[in-house]
Amino acid sequence: MADADKMNFAETFKNQTKKFVVDHIKFYRTLPKTEEAKIIGRQLLHSSSSVGANYRAACRASSQAEFHSKLSTLVEEADGSMLWMEVLIEADS
Repeated sequence: MADADKMNFAETFKNQTKKFVVDHIKFYRTLPKTEEAKIIGRQLLHSSSSVGANYRAACRASSQAEFHSKLSTLVEEADGSMLWMEVLIEADS
């Protein structure tokens, strides 16, 4: 992949991870005002915002090892976000 393509991918993914966070904030605002929804919703906000933050941190990594570490954390937080979304959906069923 050429350097220009890498930069374009990095910028596109940075925008997508920011949108991921913003979409989850908007979703959180639609949740019922129950204590359970607030608690799980906050967990969702925490994990989804960590996705965006860790991608940006990966872009600033000073080594390949640091880059991979940040991406690994990003994947864990994305998986956590999926868990909290699934819990919210199943709890509403």
